[in-house]
Amino acid sequence: MLEPARRFSSRVENYVKYRPHYPQCVLEILRDECRLAPEWQIADIGSGTGILTELFLQNGNPTFAVEPNKEMREAAESLLKDRTGFISIAGTAENTALPDASVDLIAAGQAFHWFHRDKARTEFARILRQGGWVALIWNERHVDTPFLQAFEQLMCDFCPEYKSVDHKNVDAKALADFFAPAGFITHCCENTQTFDLEGLRGRLLSSSYAPETDNEPMLAELVRIFERHQSNGRVFFHYDTRIYLSQWP
Repeated sequence: MLEPARRFSSRVENYVKYRPHYPQCVLEILRDECRLAPEWQIADIGSGTGILTELFLQNGNPTFAVEPNKEMREAAESLLKDRTGFISIAGTAENTALPDASVDLIAAGQAFHWFHRDKARTEFARILRQGGWVALIWNERHVDTPFLQAFEQLMCDFCPEYKSVDHKNVDAKALADFFAPAGFITHCCENTQTFDLEGLRGRLLSSSYAPETDNEPMLAELVRIFERHQSNGRVFFHYDTRIYLSQWP
């Protein structure tokens, strides 16, 4: 099994093109619950190609994009290099290379399940200012339509690592342990993607667990699923964007 930091090296192009972004409601929730302000310094941990970082930059926040994977980090640097407040850092959740008490908010989008939780918790406590916040965010795909159920079954059938690395393995107890003793609050909002066949293929291959070689049977089944469920040449992914928030002492 590949180390987490190396998993996405060959998937950057598909990741940039086909991964879901985060809806504006994330900012609205952070403003309401945390009093997020544009002057806050933010650390986006496991920032990848900068999808969540970009949302914070839109809000005016200086943002440290901390990412261990060279290819993903370079993609973010190419996409966001001209954006005010963007700072790219070669680091990990366990060793961010950021100064003590340097950020007001730590965020992780689609990344927390890769962290060594105990070491990350120690590092987060070090870099977070007193009374700062931690936000763990995931786009969680629905399986409530015939198409999405068929797509889920495809991954179960053709992606041997799917169940072992799925972010859903982070359960309520894991979150409670990580945020203890502060506790946490949860929010959820809707998110959607629309794909043609090329986009659906790219979305599948952007996933760390999807085989990139000897995958012809998987891709043939993907075509069959698309043709069976498409409407006007399109299929739809529906997500719950889940946000777990905690204010640390």
